[in-house]
Amino acid sequence: MEWLLNWEWFVPLLMFSSFFILVFLGVPISFSIGIATILAASFMLPFKTTMIVSGQKIATGLDSFSLLAIPFFILAGSLMNSGGIATRLINFSQVLVGRIPGSLGHVNVMANMMFGSISGSAVAAAAAVGGTMAPLQKKAGYDPAYSAAINVTSCISGLLIPPSNVMIVYALTAGGISVATLFMAGYIPGLMMGLGIMIVNYVIAKKRNYPVSEKPTLALIIKYALEAIPSLLMVVVVIGGILGGIFTATEASAIAVVYTFVLSVIIYREIRLSQLPKIILDSVVTTAIVLFLIGVSVAMSWAMTNADIPYMVNELLISVSDNLIVILLIINVLLLLIGVFMDMTPAVLIFTPIFLPIVNELGMDPVHFGIMMIFNLCIGLCTPPVGSALFVGCSVSGVKLQDLIKPMLPFFAVLLITLFLVTYIPQLSLFLPKLLGI
Repeated sequence: MEWLLNWEWFVPLLMFSSFFILVFLGVPISFSIGIATILAASFMLPFKTTMIVSGQKIATGLDSFSLLAIPFFILAGSLMNSGGIATRLINFSQVLVGRIPGSLGHVNVMANMMFGSISGSAVAAAAAVGGTMAPLQKKAGYDPAYSAAINVTSCISGLLIPPSNVMIVYALTAGGISVATLFMAGYIPGLMMGLGIMIVNYVIAKKRNYPVSEKPTLALIIKYALEAIPSLLMVVVVIGGILGGIFTATEASAIAVVYTFVLSVIIYREIRLSQLPKIILDSVVTTAIVLFLIGVSVAMSWAMTNADIPYMVNELLISVSDNLIVILLIINVLLLLIGVFMDMTPAVLIFTPIFLPIVNELGMDPVHFGIMMIFNLCIGLCTPPVGSALFVGCSVSGVKLQDLIKPMLPFFAVLLITLFLVTYIPQLSLFLPKLLGI
């Protein structure tokens, strides 16, 4: 462990130790990143220069046309969250999988996949779908902790099924990778994640003899399908427009806002005009938080590059092995640990510049690595101490955190197996982009 005593490692250790100490003390993660960056950079440059350059990096980090998509997708998600979409997607899922053993669990998974992809938020899916499904599952005899476990572990699947804000962040951080390519690469891994959870639910529900839903009438199937199709069409409009070259991913985000406004206000009539100022204000606050986080993360990336951190981590990993299989295993373990303590967006912003050059050098496609990284960090949303999806799932179900851990273990197992497949079978991520020639 001589490298610990090497002066070259002082700045990296100072940066990351101060960052994690601040996070554990409850300092907001954006400020933790900013303070750690200034503290570490001050050992390499004069303090005045550090402050000037850090401010410049924050400003230039936000000077990107691609980032305009984030506030628009956030607003579209807010309109969806308030627009009665969750109930319609749950009803539609019910007629699709209601006759399979563990039907209400499958409905929860499918509704989370659809709502999460439309809203772009795992937390929103956990709250909207879980809040509706929990009473229904309890009435049908499901163990509340088991129901909450399904909701928490399935709400993250929508982050891999586009449109996805975190994919836009990764594309920007990785150096201008095509957002459309990333969007298409996420479909198969996202569907695999949901399907894996449904398989576990089927086995457990069969063992516990949970009831299946009544067979729906043809009239009911048509009614629920017609109600849900307008919501699902948003994904078709957005992704179809991008792939067809009609508009860019950034322009698609503005189209998504117009579409969700018409859907929620005019067609479904779930949102009154008087509610719009609050919805817009909430979206502005969320956007400000996300963009400030991106800005300070760009500043941290500059400080890490100045301190040769990507090079040192590269040398350290290569000294362990130059085999891509081993390197990916180590990176996955590190990302799983990082995901336990850090939310997805800052983790992508901070660790993409560190790990991506390493796997690029070993011949891994950056799109494949991005999907692997996002999949990995999704799991962290379901784990304490900072798992936002976990805490929201507990809140809407009324289940205590300690009672939820054991029921979640089988679902964690299938998530890790699926992560392993996505990591070592590149075609799962790259098949659709190559098929479509993007």
